[in-house]
Amino acid sequence: MKIIFLDAKTVGKDVSLKRFKKLGNFKAYKTTKKHQTPSRVKDADIIITNKVVIDKSVIKQAKKLKLICVAATGMNNIDLKYATKKGIKVKNVKDYSTPSVAQHTFSMLFYLIGKSCYYDRYTKSKKWSKSDIFTNLDKPFFEIKDKKWGIIGLGTIGKEVAKIATAFGCNVSYYSTSGKNRSSDFKRVDLKKLLKESDIISIHAPLNEKTNNLITKKELSLLKEGAVLLNLGRGGIVNEKDLAKTLDKKDIYVGLDVTSKEPIEADSALLNIKNKDRLFITPHIAWASKESRERLVEKIYQNIKEELKDGKRA
Repeated sequence: MKIIFLDAKTVGKDVSLKRFKKLGNFKAYKTTKKHQTPSRVKDADIIITNKVVIDKSVIKQAKKLKLICVAATGMNNIDLKYATKKGIKVKNVKDYSTPSVAQHTFSMLFYLIGKSCYYDRYTKSKKWSKSDIFTNLDKPFFEIKDKKWGIIGLGTIGKEVAKIATAFGCNVSYYSTSGKNRSSDFKRVDLKKLLKESDIISIHAPLNEKTNNLITKKELSLLKEGAVLLNLGRGGIVNEKDLAKTLDKKDIYVGLDVTSKEPIEADSALLNIKNKDRLFITPHIAWASKESRERLVEKIYQNIKEELKDGKRA
């Protein structure tokens, strides 16, 4: 049984992949470029991929392929329809990163509202050493207790964030991007109301036809002065050009862990805004705590193990 991991670098070198050798002839490539994919999957029985695209042309090259394991929850890089037609199973991993993403949501929030970047630079520049008082009140910050927190996308991660926000004393409401979520624990509102009334807004939705460009200039204009917007869903949900323009005109604060193209393009409008302290960007790391990556790899291992057992029974 030949098992190929096409982009093992995406789970980190600190997470062991030795367990896969128990299941067959295992080979891990750090990264795989588009032109390399066909030759690498040619003789594979099982493919593991995080972001490497497995489309119809790739599947056609993989004559022995029985299983595609996605090292993520989203499967938009797989031609699911063609895989099904060819009798190839596709398995993803769900709910492995919930604690990590929820934690990073609050990490981003506190960095922004606490004006951490300013105060860190202020202290390290030795300005505090020359101060005539014991503290510094140049950049006021607010408590989140009793503030209104709006959540866009109340899935597993959204619910976890809502639970923690409630523990901090926030008043939580949500907008369901699918229209299907119904929660008796939190108030459901329409998007306009959520944007206008919330002090803090966090996005935890997938990218699809309903959420693509969900937040544009029009929606950003509804935000309160001083509001915080956090996107930990997908980059395409927020129009980045509109966001860049708004950040230079309006007193809002934004945390992004995702961008429309990743890695972010060097000429992205977001990297050229004037008010840089209003924007905090991390390189799609919310999901990637050590524990989260360990859970991910273990669940991939179990997915393959179960498939091999099913194959023997068949």
